[in-house]
Amino acid sequence: MSFNDDLTDIEIENFVNEVDKTVQEQDYDTAFQKAINKIHEYPTCEKLIYLVILYLEGALDLCNVSEAEQYRETYETFYKRLATSEIPEIRDTATSMLISYARNREDFSRAEELINSLPFSTIDKEEQLAILYQRQGRCQDVEKIWEHRILKGVTEIQIALVNMLEIALQEKREKDADFFADMYEAVTRQFCFPEWMRYNAHLQLAFVKKDKGRSLSILQKMLPAMKKEWNTQDYRLYRNINGSSSTFFSSKLVKTITDELANNEEYTFLREGSEFEDIIAQLKK
Repeated sequence: MSFNDDLTDIEIENFVNEVDKTVQEQDYDTAFQKAINKIHEYPTCEKLIYLVILYLEGALDLCNVSEAEQYRETYETFYKRLATSEIPEIRDTATSMLISYARNREDFSRAEELINSLPFSTIDKEEQLAILYQRQGRCQDVEKIWEHRILKGVTEIQIALVNMLEIALQEKREKDADFFADMYEAVTRQFCFPEWMRYNAHLQLAFVKKDKGRSLSILQKMLPAMKKEWNTQDYRLYRNINGSSSTFFSSKLVKTITDELANNEEYTFLREGSEFEDIIAQLKK
């Protein structure tokens, strides 16, 4: 039973920031325990559970946590609970995460069952709000909606292009794969996404081809770029979106990537010679 009232949105936001700070300054497990203790204090506060668990889920891979599955078991338990929420955003996101978990376990029948349980609506809530706000003269609110739509839309295009690239590679259509990688870079550049993201698709191609020279050339540009600050409000396209710099997470991702490249047998071809070590040494300075 809960003996505490639900937290306010500001209190939840402040606590998520505390968890984030704990991840940065201490370690992932300490942040996890802090979050679980807070949830035990407020076990009926769905928004707290939702935002904290989603944050921890996102930080799991970025922090290169060992034995990640033990954490995911806990998160899946919370997602099952949140999937029955009366709040559509929470319910649908939790269901989406359960689909991902089932798919990764290759429990495809369960994944399909969950997909078919998702509600369908032809009404675009965001679009209706944007039209309403514009009629009311709430220009900043309108812009914020369309800015979020752009961020979401570009991300969806990136995901589509990467998947089309992978299919082209499977079918040995190298020219198509090159085209999709070029499109990915162009879209990412045009819509002012972080510089390091531009290189993702071409790096994937270089890895598949075992092209050492091309791979190292891309990494020399990509990894340092991940330490550059990127703030949404610095760009006209996203000037109304409240968001902090992504520097911390991209820097964590640098460590995750370099550890993977240094230890995974798949990337042995990169480690022949001194070029790879030179890149790592430059990053550590």
